[in-house]
Amino acid sequence: MQLVRGNDAGAVGRGGFVSIGNFDGVHNGHKLLAQKLVDAAVAARVPSVVMTFDPHPIQLLRPDSAPPLLSSIEDRANWLGELGVDVLMAFSTTIEMLALEAAEFFDQVVVGELAAKGMVEGPGFFFGKDRKGNVDVLASLCQDAGIELDVVEPARWDGDLVSSSRIRSSLSDGGDVASAASLLGRPYSVRGLVVAGEGRGRELGVPTANLASISTLIPADGVYVGSVVVDGRPQPAAIHVGSNPTFGETERKVEVHLLAFDGDLYGRELVVEFLDRVRGTRTFESVEQLQEQLSSDIEAVWRYLETHPAATSGTGGGAREEVS
Repeated sequence: MQLVRGNDAGAVGRGGFVSIGNFDGVHNGHKLLAQKLVDAAVAARVPSVVMTFDPHPIQLLRPDSAPPLLSSIEDRANWLGELGVDVLMAFSTTIEMLALEAAEFFDQVVVGELAAKGMVEGPGFFFGKDRKGNVDVLASLCQDAGIELDVVEPARWDGDLVSSSRIRSSLSDGGDVASAASLLGRPYSVRGLVVAGEGRGRELGVPTANLASISTLIPADGVYVGSVVVDGRPQPAAIHVGSNPTFGETERKVEVHLLAFDGDLYGRELVVEFLDRVRGTRTFESVEQLQEQLSSDIEAVWRYLETHPAATSGTGGGAREEVS
């Protein structure tokens, strides 16, 4: 996989089969598109190219209503590369580009910049100013340009379409990370930098790694079962998202307690997977009540991991430890 940034596809991104879209999260619907794209490109002996937009067009057009991202461009490149896609082109989004009519965008980008031999899109694909271009418009433009077009039926789960917006709703409304994982085809994860916290977790006997600089959506407040890769090995974890109302704190945080790891993580970047939700947040009347609840939470995390051994397969130090 090669990640190309900017508006110059270069030799590696020209003359291939192309799929255009945001591909945020690279969920099961995106995977269907990518698989069709790769198969078509291999058959034609040309590169498979996914073109996405950086930043998301809504961030320029309606920044106040822009949805939080599910993934970084780098993560999308990794996941698409695992599916066999050759090139991810992160096209620089500009107001000028968003002002192009559908036919202008097609001529300048699909024909001019990418020199596409074929395209693979879903039936809900829209492009051009005010999203006036749809798959019917695209089909007509492709026919005139001699470009092959394959329209792939969207993926469905539990009767409804798989979409990035549906995943965001699952994560934000009640922290349903299990449903999000079913839509994604993998556990939802966030990436953050470990920074110094108040040290309160260690005082309570549950030391935590405090994550900062998270650029993607953080699930709803609560306690979660999680997994964190440290030094190449998955580690079981209890994750707390939210503030600490028992201590009068209002700042929203992501705190990760690794159940079977004892080491210094300050300054390191961690990728944290959310496997299941244990409970919501609450205020406790005393530190002792909080400690009892923390012990109960960790017990719940261990029970989940014991009944879902594949959740953290290969977990380093996965033997259960007593919680003080």
